[in-house]
Amino acid sequence: MEKRIYLEKYTTMDFDNYYKLVSDENVMAMITERAIPLEEARNNYDLLLSNNELHQSLGNFKVIEASTNKFMGSAALRVKEKNATEAEIGYMFLPVYWGKRFGSEVAKLLIEKAKQETQIIKLTAIIDPNNTASRKILINNGFISEKVCEIDGLPGEILSMKL
Repeated sequence: MEKRIYLEKYTTMDFDNYYKLVSDENVMAMITERAIPLEEARNNYDLLLSNNELHQSLGNFKVIEASTNKFMGSAALRVKEKNATEAEIGYMFLPVYWGKRFGSEVAKLLIEKAKQETQIIKLTAIIDPNNTASRKILINNGFISEKVCEIDGLPGEILSMKL
């Protein structure tokens, strides 16, 4: 099957696309429960770029539609430090791409990418427990629910998968 999407690491030139995503109330409803204002988004983006420097093939990625080369959303396979054995996956899309199984494709791509890194032995994902679409994607890809709890004052569910 032809790939509909590909991933590219964010660079200093991609802030506008990132901001289009995180400033959208609908996109952020299940993530932060609010759109991210410009200055906060700039600070978050700087952190994202520095996280990208920790590991050559892990980090934060733009999701690009293969047929058009259009920006669709964001995907992450983040580690907290260079030699980490655990990585967190995440993804978000512009609303026009919702409900078209792109989330499933990104999850599969991120899991495959993680499996290529021998140091990574566990993946985690943090979602809003009410985000049934994201929960279904993760469960269908082998994640199990570890716990439902409050994370930074917001409802959260931690799911994980051993590689």
